[in-house]
Amino acid sequence: MKQVSAAAVMVWVFAVLLGAAGPDRKYIVLPSVVASKAPFSDAVLKGDTLYVSGHIGIDQKTGKPGATPEEEARLVMESVKRAVEAGGMSMDDLVSVTVFCSDVSHYDAFNSVYRTYFHDNYPARAFIGSGKLLFGARFEVQGIAVKRGQ
Repeated sequence: MKQVSAAAVMVWVFAVLLGAAGPDRKYIVLPSVVASKAPFSDAVLKGDTLYVSGHIGIDQKTGKPGATPEEEARLVMESVKRAVEAGGMSMDDLVSVTVFCSDVSHYDAFNSVYRTYFHDNYPARAFIGSGKLLFGARFEVQGIAVKRGQ
């Protein structure tokens, strides 16, 4: 009988726990006027977990952020929603959201829009004052979604 080292067993256990032995990843790249050549995916699906990259609220017609904080919040949440739906999930599958904000005085404006994207419970969330964001955006939102059982 062949003997297996403890290190080999530990590597296998960690590979299984981390999902390396599971199904392949699905990379989601959505059309965008801003990030068409950016070196990242909009989201990555691994099993029942979707990792959503940071999205900003850019108007796809103008290539600029929304004119008001509320308009930009709607644009960024619509962008996140498109990525989540492309992963076969809904906004209610989000379990964690991080919001980066260039000026935390926009907190209430962001929340007035954000709350309309969920039906029952909200995901865990951090709202972080970040300083300047790319393309003059006020908000950048990233998240993690886990598909709920049917």
